[in-house]
Amino acid sequence: MLDAARTPPFGKLIAIALLAGIGAGLALPRACPWGLSLPILILAALMWWRSPRWRAFAAAGFGFALVSLHAAYALSLQLPPEWEKRDVAVTGRIVELPVHEPRRTRFEFRVDDDAAQSAPLRGRLLRLAWYDERIEPRQVLAAGQRWRFVARVRSPRGLRNPGGPDAEKYALMQRLSATGYLRDPENAQRLDEARGLQAWRESISNRIAARVNSDASRFVRALALGDTRALGERDWSVLRANGLTHLIAISGFHVGLVAGFFALFVRGLWWLWPGLGRRLPAAVAASVAAMLGGLLYAASVGFALPTVRTWLMIAVIAGLRLSRRPFHAFDALALAAIAVLLADPLAVLGAGFWLSFLGVAWLLWCLPDQTDTRGWRERLRAFVSAQGVASLGLLPLGVLLFGQASLAGPFANLVAVPWWSLLVVPLALIGTGLEALHAGTGEFAWRWAAACFEPGWPWFEALADSGLALWWLPEARWFALPLALIGAFWLLLPRGVPGKALAMLLWLPLLWPDRHLPAHGEAELVVVDVGQGLSVLVRTAHHALLFDAGPAVRDGFDAGERAVVPALHALGVRRLDRAVASHADNDHAGGLAAVLRAFPAGEVSAPPEVEGEALRHIATRPCEAGRSWTWDGVRLRWLHPPRHFPYLGNESSCVLRIDSRHGSALLTGDIGEVIERDLVRRAAVSPEDDLRADVVLVAHHGSGGSSDPAFVQATGARHALVSSGHGNRFGHPRADVLERWARAGAQTRDTAADGALRVGLRAGGTTVETRRQAHPRLWDATRRTDPGLSYRPD
Repeated sequence: MLDAARTPPFGKLIAIALLAGIGAGLALPRACPWGLSLPILILAALMWWRSPRWRAFAAAGFGFALVSLHAAYALSLQLPPEWEKRDVAVTGRIVELPVHEPRRTRFEFRVDDDAAQSAPLRGRLLRLAWYDERIEPRQVLAAGQRWRFVARVRSPRGLRNPGGPDAEKYALMQRLSATGYLRDPENAQRLDEARGLQAWRESISNRIAARVNSDASRFVRALALGDTRALGERDWSVLRANGLTHLIAISGFHVGLVAGFFALFVRGLWWLWPGLGRRLPAAVAASVAAMLGGLLYAASVGFALPTVRTWLMIAVIAGLRLSRRPFHAFDALALAAIAVLLADPLAVLGAGFWLSFLGVAWLLWCLPDQTDTRGWRERLRAFVSAQGVASLGLLPLGVLLFGQASLAGPFANLVAVPWWSLLVVPLALIGTGLEALHAGTGEFAWRWAAACFEPGWPWFEALADSGLALWWLPEARWFALPLALIGAFWLLLPRGVPGKALAMLLWLPLLWPDRHLPAHGEAELVVVDVGQGLSVLVRTAHHALLFDAGPAVRDGFDAGERAVVPALHALGVRRLDRAVASHADNDHAGGLAAVLRAFPAGEVSAPPEVEGEALRHIATRPCEAGRSWTWDGVRLRWLHPPRHFPYLGNESSCVLRIDSRHGSALLTGDIGEVIERDLVRRAAVSPEDDLRADVVLVAHHGSGGSSDPAFVQATGARHALVSSGHGNRFGHPRADVLERWARAGAQTRDTAADGALRVGLRAGGTTVETRRQAHPRLWDATRRTDPGLSYRPD
């Protein structure tokens, strides 16, 4: 039994304990106050130093306190609520490559740290946008320039949905203070020309684009410089489907590759001139070269976080080699993990941290002796084995992080990893290095890199389009990942270990999770958080209907693609039996085309004679009052518009009534008071048009022109749901409208504050679950408005 007093100060146990403490700190719904975290940090450090027997506990406490301080500091950098939507003048430097889109240019801006800047923004990182239909005025922006802008700013805020990206977590990791857009950009002042590392990156990227006349030029720029601006959504979808994003997006793989080439180059020099070994051993020289090569490459791609993390790992291993002390590979990995966690404990929030370290750990455990192989057959066998181990070992993590598994990934990587790693990436990097030494000398290498890349890309596109590449999986419970990892560990044990078939059972909670589908006669509604718009999923036991799909901006944000489709995948929706566009306004129908590309619907309903750009190329059937159908014991009926009703925009919105055995709901679109009063009149005449419902979707996002008092009383709703965007320019929902519903006895919920709303009309009663309450996060943006919570020490 291991003596706790002899626990190494930086061994595997310490690394695991440190990681556990950091995970515990981030799992809290609120960051531990800095006044408590700081004493814990000091006491844990003293315990680690003075009490070797308790080092693991001390490391866990240290990790908890350290990440709490980092999180509290990162949250303190974010814009205070009272500064929301202010126009402020800021002076600073563009610190990343601007992303030019058809209607806007996005860029990161570091405000100067001087007394002339507004105190909440002084020295802070902003993400700004310049909106203009013309791209020419915006092309003056370049990385490394200094500017003076007037910008309207707001604190970082994101949508909260099942399966959707977490923009608020990303803001915490990046220490982002605010987002915003330029006001009067024509009056912006450029104070200094582009300088520095980022300016050099952009100039090299522009040279590649100008000199490589090939479609593969965009991939050469991505591999050489981490400049993925030219990659379109189609490119990323192909890469995701084939499990190849790790080879294109600048990651630790590229840093390790460059470091390895530098080490091999130095080894070659020492082999050619053996006398060099008398002055400096070859192993020492190779280690130093690997560190310097990795550092140079990390600099060339702008010190992106994945590259810095990997360079730290290389530096740790190189340092161990320089010490000339024997060490085990797992000890080196543990030390590298400790270095990364101490440098930035918030790195654990990124997928790259887990994929990097867990991937290496799997390979070290399963293929410990493969580095000693000599023949090409053994090397090929080792490479194939490594792909198999990585694919199986990282599958559970990939499913949890991305909600998908690439079935084509293992096969695509068998081709892409050696081909791109040994040909495309080295040529792209050689071209960049030569160009840095003398302008014009890198062109031939870039062209060769593009020529090597092009032949395989059509094959990857065909594989992605085959329909067999991706397997989307529903959102699983928290215990699914550890069970699947245990199952993977069991499967990768040596041959002869019994019960491997049973290990597959441990994968079931992850690969086939309970979708919590309604029973016969029950229904479920999910109001997706799409910002200022609407999208509602209605599910019965075996059917699904989508009522609206949120907004879409031309050449910009598409809620259908970014919010609705991921939510449908995460909720386990496999098909849409019917899609509904309540009317043609963009905030309701704009995202429908993107949804239908991912989930072709059996039928699309819309108001008769509907007019609008969003529905121009979509065949629809009218949602006519009086028509009804039954799914799995649940009756659905159109209440509006009546036959021969002309299309009048909002007033023609489809109104859908849902009657389950255990409750009812009313989806109202954007109808106004006139239509609401007409519905009340019709309900008094015909029992079929009854308005009483347990749940009502408040019409027109809670505007002042809807929610007529008579209509509110007629519904008798216990839950009034609002779909609106935080800080929208329309002021939705109106305070008097919310008060009207509350006086009628309804509890109001708003996606802007609560995220996605999940409503159950089940045997146990009507329930409403909000995404932000069900999945609390310490970086939740809504907590910034809590007067009882402050992350600012002053």
